[in-house]
Amino acid sequence: MTSKAAAGKRRAVRRIFMPVAAAVWFCLMCSVFPAAAAEVKNIEIRKVENRLMFTYDLEGEENDANVSVYVTVGDRTYSSRQLRLEGDLGRVRPGRNRRVIWYVLSDFPQGVFQPVSVEIISGLPKIVNSLGMTLALIPAGTVTLGSPIDEPGRRTDEMQQRAVVNRPFYLQTTEVTQEQWRRVMGTNPAHFNSCGDNCPVDQVSWHEVQEFIRRLNALEGTRSYRLPTETEWEYAARAGTATAYYWGNAADCSRANYGNSLWGSECLGVNPGRTRPVGSYRPNAWGLYDMTGNVWEWVDSPEAVREGLFRIQRGGAWDSDAGTCRVAFRAKGLPDARRGHLKLNAGNLGFRIARTAE
Repeated sequence: MTSKAAAGKRRAVRRIFMPVAAAVWFCLMCSVFPAAAAEVKNIEIRKVENRLMFTYDLEGEENDANVSVYVTVGDRTYSSRQLRLEGDLGRVRPGRNRRVIWYVLSDFPQGVFQPVSVEIISGLPKIVNSLGMTLALIPAGTVTLGSPIDEPGRRTDEMQQRAVVNRPFYLQTTEVTQEQWRRVMGTNPAHFNSCGDNCPVDQVSWHEVQEFIRRLNALEGTRSYRLPTETEWEYAARAGTATAYYWGNAADCSRANYGNSLWGSECLGVNPGRTRPVGSYRPNAWGLYDMTGNVWEWVDSPEAVREGLFRIQRGGAWDSDAGTCRVAFRAKGLPDARRGHLKLNAGNLGFRIARTAE
């Protein structure tokens, strides 16, 4: 792995207390998570009237980077799409003294009386195709696949092994949506079709996914689209980490859509018990959303193809328990299956596309 890709999460903490309105005080704890393309450093926080200004330096050699800002108030996290944030977010050119302004009282007219944390993430370089699919350029590198022997929930097919990803590749930042499937295939097979165009397509078999990829390649005039290999998927999901989940070793219902079904009920009352729009939860350090939960994802496993019977699914789904949502967990399914692991519920099996970097 390159030195940048191998970097784990680094965290800078700032704590300040300030009034935003009468009797309203904030405790701000700023965590910065670097990604491979560029690194966020030197966050400072200032109060400007009834606004909060976050300044940071963006260091990297690329022309620009994708910067995301997440604000957590109490136990609820808001993305920049949900708050009135302005300034250097989205595509940002590296440099010093980048600024983001949060108009606090526009979102919370009565003020905020709970702790507030701010997370700034710099993602990998991205491309967008003609269907509006966003794909991140995943760097070449090495990864330890599987899980350590003392990881709770570990299974026998998770033996640790070192693997090499020899070439960079593109990976879709979200699961394929119902709209994207319909534009390519002309139909919407999703069990949760009422969830909306931006929800993941579900109830799709391995064979149907292969036909989608064939048609997508024809539409784009390329042969580069494919499923990620199982190694590529786990490498990208870990994003430089070696923990049970890409955010750490402890399960966390606020980080992914899982755990609300008869099979797994850890997140009952927190998660909805069905799919949610893609990107509803914070991404991993490489800007990839829903690598845990929402729907199981078909991947390409040469070993499984050689064996001829099963194909591999990764990532867990909305109905999975925490143990089956671990990054190392591998599920198997017949190629004509339209339901994920154990086939217990409809609407829990989808995919995301990869693209060979040319």
